[in-house]
Amino acid sequence: MIIRAKHIFRVNTALALLCSVFFIPTDALAGCSDNAGPGVDWNSCRKRNLILNGTDFTGAKMNKTDLIGNDMREVKLDQSTMVKALLHRADLSNSSLINADLSKVEANRTTFMSSNLTGVNFAKAEMLRADFTKATLTNTNFSKSEFSRSIFTNAILTNANMSFANLSRSTFVGATVDGLNLQTSWIYLTRFEGVDMSKVKNLQQHQLELACGDANTKLPAGITMPPNWPCIDDD
Repeated sequence: MIIRAKHIFRVNTALALLCSVFFIPTDALAGCSDNAGPGVDWNSCRKRNLILNGTDFTGAKMNKTDLIGNDMREVKLDQSTMVKALLHRADLSNSSLINADLSKVEANRTTFMSSNLTGVNFAKAEMLRADFTKATLTNTNFSKSEFSRSIFTNAILTNANMSFANLSRSTFVGATVDGLNLQTSWIYLTRFEGVDMSKVKNLQQHQLELACGDANTKLPAGITMPPNWPCIDDD
């Protein structure tokens, strides 16, 4: 009987170890089944291809959350945290993300048309071909981010920070860029035709030599129009 008891103990111990290795604790996924709403905790959850338009997510926690392909038009994400979230091909048009934290987010081909992104933190984000047409981006932080081929047409970028960002082949036609910080940003073939850049910050002549503008582009004091302007279309 003693031998049998020891055997049973060893089997139970082994099963307990297997469970601890291969099974995720229940409380780690507790919030993933919660309904969408203010303050919801969807950290590290998989929430793909959902129709969430019009939802109030104020103060939500979505760090490392998979939100790929979601319809999130007209949502409210003010003060939310979405650090390292996946937002590829999601649609957040006409939404509000005031003071949200989207640092290190991955959001290629994501749409933010006409959204209020005042004070959003996009630091170190990867957002290739993102669409910010007519978006409000006042005081928004894009530092050290990847925004190649993104669209900022008619966007408001007052006092936004794009230092050390990759903005190659993006377009800013019609944008308001007063106070925009372009320190060491990469603006290769970036389109500034007709844009009033007279109040941008930290723009250097060598940066502008790689960009695209025209005779209607207004430049800061000390910066002159490159001889290669206007650029030939290069799609």
